[in-house]
Amino acid sequence: MSSGQNSGGLMSSAGLVRYFDSEGRDAIRIDPKTVIAFAVLFGVLVQLVSLMV
Repeated sequence: MSSGQNSGGLMSSAGLVRYFDSEGRDAIRIDPKTVIAFAVLFGVLVQLVSLMV
């Protein structure tokens, strides 16, 4: 290949990458604090179940 030719790479795959607007009207919005709270509660639940078994 000569140095003047494009080797493809990123340009050939650029059409495959799609960006979606996260602020769309139909997007699900969850507060980050809610996600953290559910994760902590789930962790506590798992610990309680492991103590019972």
